[in-house]
Amino acid sequence: MLYKFKSQEAADVIMLKPSAEEILKIIGKTPGPTGIVTAEQAPAAVAALKAEIAQREAHGQSQAAPTNAEEARAQAEKDQVAQQDLVSLRQRAAPFIELLERSSAAGKDVVWGV
Repeated sequence: MLYKFKSQEAADVIMLKPSAEEILKIIGKTPGPTGIVTAEQAPAAVAALKAEIAQREAHGQSQAAPTNAEEARAQAEKDQVAQQDLVSLRQRAAPFIELLERSSAAGKDVVWGV
């Protein structure tokens, strides 16, 4: 399933269901076939997304270096799993953040499924 986010102020943003639902949960919206982020809600949504991005990036960079072979092996396994998620939240959310910022500045809502 695809989510198509629309605004009268900017181009549509289309996302696959898993990415869109993750972003909607971060901004406090219930994923579903239809919805709205009002112009008044958009600044808080942008702030929530940027805070989550910063937290994830800080968490990824704050891991200490392994001190023994067992820890190194465990870290290598975690790194391999992390490589499967090659597109970061920052990259996935950037078009949506821009849509929210432009729409909010113009006083327009962002809708999906309408």
